Amino acid sequence: MKSSAWMGIALIAIGIVALAYQGITYTTRKKVLDIGPIHATRDENHTIPLPPIIGIVALVGGVVVLIAKQRK
Repeated sequence: MKSSAWMGIALIAIGIVALAYQGITYTTRKKVLDIGPIHATRDENHTIPLPPIIGIVALVGGVVVLIAKQRK
């Protein structure tokens, strides 16, 4: 397989994953209290939204790359 075929398959996979997850979630730990030997922390969840248009564009781009490769 040529690199363009791998790129098309990778774009399709990225598009499917982007449409399935709709965002990236991560957790940070924040120190709330720090008095001598007493420590208290709090976990905060953050979400980076991923617009569906990004997944659609990646999916369509991957299909276009694969179709263009087959026509050559």
